[in-house]
Amino acid sequence: MKPSQLLSSEYASFYANYINQVSEEYSLVEELEISVHRLVKFVQDIPLDKFDYRYAEGKWTIKDILLHLIDAERIFAYRALRFARNDKTALVSFDENNYVDEAHANKRSIQDLLSEMLVVRQATLSLFKSFSEEQLLRKGIASNNLMSVRALGFTIIGHQNHHQRIFLERYL
Repeated sequence: MKPSQLLSSEYASFYANYINQVSEEYSLVEELEISVHRLVKFVQDIPLDKFDYRYAEGKWTIKDILLHLIDAERIFAYRALRFARNDKTALVSFDENNYVDEAHANKRSIQDLLSEMLVVRQATLSLFKSFSEEQLLRKGIASNNLMSVRALGFTIIGHQNHHQRIFLERYL
């Protein structure tokens, strides 16, 4: 399954920005696997003095963004699990700024953050590999928006790609 196979009714328009950043070259599961290694390699090539850099006052550091990606992936994967299991409970949003403030990413090493990213992605991969075609099409409500399981998978990838692009544009 490729991002172009998603229907616009499977996600809120806000998420189109992320989904549109996912390559058509690979399937959802393939891209979940490939993209995390692409990110790790990219981050490992960043000069050490850039990890705690803020391009403006109040902006996140690269370490903050990496932990934000980890937190968001956990949340998106949890939502996918709930929807795939046909849980009809509407799920609330999360305050990404509060999560970053409470995570203290800048006290951690970059290698520790990358290791956690790989572990989280491995769990996400296992989860998405376990879903049937029927489960991937299931939908639920999160943050007052309808979202399909497969749209959540593409959102995880696109969200990562979005922030990797921001690293290039604003941090390096």
